[in-house]
Amino acid sequence: MKTKTDNCDTETQLKRFIAKFDPPHQTLIRAVRKALRKRLPTAYEMVYDNYNFFVIGYSPTERPSDAILSVAAAANGVGLCFLHGARLPDPKKILLGSGKQTRFIRLESATELARPDVEALIAAAIQQAKTPLRASGRGKLIIRSVSDKQRPRRKSAK
Repeated sequence: MKTKTDNCDTETQLKRFIAKFDPPHQTLIRAVRKALRKRLPTAYEMVYDNYNFFVIGYSPTERPSDAILSVAAAANGVGLCFLHGARLPDPKKILLGSGKQTRFIRLESATELARPDVEALIAAAIQQAKTPLRASGRGKLIIRSVSDKQRPRRKSAK
């Protein structure tokens, strides 16, 4: 596992990671990222191009343990993960997963982030975060890890 792929800047590396996906998923990942940057302008974006998933985590600090939510993508789709989702109020039961901590929703479109029930989950996750987001400033894009071996990012043709 590497922490940098080469000497290019982080935005260029991020574009390369996203380019591994089928075009519709590329578009969705970029749109979700844009919406989350607008919603969380002071958050640090931590990128992991791991074996199973491509992940962009959003955190008030550069520490992964402080992350609040993340976008996770694989060949079969894109999801919004709430890293402490098991503690979130979910009256409409839209969160998926049964682990002790993380819950997620599948995203078909970035517009789903603006749905009142999803926005309420995002707001609750931010409110419950152990470290608050900064009130001002701009977050930074950080490439945290890149796996040498990865599952395919595109669906195989059958």
